[in-house]
Amino acid sequence: MTLNLIGIIGSGQMGVGIAHAASLSGYSVLLNDISIEQLEKAKQSIAANMEKSVKKALMTEDDKNAALKRITYCLDMQDLQECDLVIEAASEKEAIKKAIFEQLSLILKPQAYIASNTSSLSITRLASYTNRPSQFMGVHFMNPVPIMKLVELIRGIATHEQTIQDMRTFITNLGKIYAEAQDFPGFIVNRILIPMINEAIYTLYEGIGSVKSIDDCLRMGANHPMGPLQLADFIGLDTCLAIMQVLNDGFSDTKYRPCPLLVKYVEAGWLGKKTGKGFYDYSSGEPVPTR
Repeated sequence: MTLNLIGIIGSGQMGVGIAHAASLSGYSVLLNDISIEQLEKAKQSIAANMEKSVKKALMTEDDKNAALKRITYCLDMQDLQECDLVIEAASEKEAIKKAIFEQLSLILKPQAYIASNTSSLSITRLASYTNRPSQFMGVHFMNPVPIMKLVELIRGIATHEQTIQDMRTFITNLGKIYAEAQDFPGFIVNRILIPMINEAIYTLYEGIGSVKSIDDCLRMGANHPMGPLQLADFIGLDTCLAIMQVLNDGFSDTKYRPCPLLVKYVEAGWLGKKTGKGFYDYSSGEPVPTR
């Protein structure tokens, strides 16, 4: 199947990034959200990000203008009915995704594909909420989408081989590299990355090191581009906690127990960069460790 019109549900950080990448690669994009304010924010964000790329000579002004014209913003999910592929990029809450997939199944044309950008939830289970499990799979983009090259492709137990082939082609057309993963909690990237972040939080919780010393150790001692606590703030502590809970529930192994300090930060609303405070305080412009 030739994919021409791409729908994206959710205009947060991930949805905006996917829309950016798809439109720049020549696809027509419908970006859907339930909030007009969020859609306006998304529109401004995409334009600003593309303008940065123009200034860095990564794209031309004509490329930017053409890509922006390919994106349409909509509040009504019914507007997605002619899409060839719809990518769900909503909150990492299964109940929200379930409601989206059930509604989406009723309006999409029979041959259309559905994909989820979930970072950890069961693709097989999410597919069961649709009327087309064979045409459903996980397409997990990395953040920030326009910059990060990797996309995880995750097949559910019912995913058809043609679906997989068409998603491989789509990801390749975006100029990205795909890695295929089996449908187990956390897939590959987050199965490895998030427990490492959780262990860094335990290291802070137990008083072994400060925020600065932990991040410095991994940056300069392991050559990581970003310290684990800084990275947690960038991902969002609520997202880190949600993934740890999926791993903990999925494997019933104590090594996946979320650190109590991570839970406390989320309870406090200190979710990282997006709220202005996490393991660092961003209110002054220069990140300052909170512990």
